Amino acid sequence: MDTQPETTASSFVYNRLPTKVSRKDFNRYIEPHLHRPKKGPEPKLSLYKIFNYILYVLHTGIQWAQLKTNRHELHYTNVYKWHNRWSKDGSYQALFEASVMHLQHTDQLDTSVLHGDGSNTVVKKGAKALATPAINTRKATKSSPSWKTTAWFSDRFRPNLSTNKTRSFCPKPSQP
Repeated sequence: MDTQPETTASSFVYNRLPTKVSRKDFNRYIEPHLHRPKKGPEPKLSLYKIFNYILYVLHTGIQWAQLKTNRHELHYTNVYKWHNRWSKDGSYQALFEASVMHLQHTDQLDTSVLHGDGSNTVVKKGAKALATPAINTRKATKSSPSWKTTAWFSDRFRPNLSTNKTRSFCPKPSQP
């Protein structure tokens, strides 16, 4: 594939992510991992062309509706259906795992350059409430006052007008 590292005397230099895959590489590395449906008609285009259209959409970031195929070979919804099918049936996952295994077996897997992305990391529910129990963690809406306003009008946080002091949430220490 196009992402094989080129070795130099000092370090590895990696090519960019592929935006188009050659037919030879597709048949060798990718096609064995893409599932085909057992029923229904065969696609009008080869899976090679469909896969390259998917790569184009993912690389450019365009909307599926903006995808223009050559000579209107295939409607964009069909390309999206293939992408959705492969993402749901585990084809992409199998392809990723096979590529990592291939890199490991050929001693090209360099874990020092892997970058983790935590943007989709799941957070335990209730963890914020346990860390800061005095803060209301409900979503604020325009109709509901903030927690400071609510606390201000509550009995616990009302100012004592005779002493010009405000009561806090913490109880006063007991006198010895």
